[in-house]
Amino acid sequence: MNTDPIADYLTRIRNASAAKHRVVEIPASKLKKEMTKILFDQGYILSYKFEDSTVQGVIKIALKYDKITKEPVIQDLQRISTPGLRKYSGASTLPRILNGLGIAIVSTSHGVMTGKQAQRENVGGEVLCYVY
Repeated sequence: MNTDPIADYLTRIRNASAAKHRVVEIPASKLKKEMTKILFDQGYILSYKFEDSTVQGVIKIALKYDKITKEPVIQDLQRISTPGLRKYSGASTLPRILNGLGIAIVSTSHGVMTGKQAQRENVGGEVLCYVY
């Protein structure tokens, strides 16, 4: 049994990109689907597809690589808030990742969004992870 599904989601993406896989399959949930949409909108993944063939469903993510160097676009994924230690941040104190080059994914009362969107909407929340 997996006690931290978000950490599992990030680890599957991290491992697949390190192994230079084109596609990674991840068990679906509403939160993971929202995180996947954010990664796609910010240009970190090539495409995604939600399949509801099983009871839980599956997210298929096509990873994105640099055309010349073949390096993965996602350099690092860091889990910030864990089940054992939740990390919350107000709208004014949301973190800036690599001077704005990376993103923080935040779970707010208005839904899951990037740190920049949360600052624009003036809402704080739980800082789930950093992506750069």
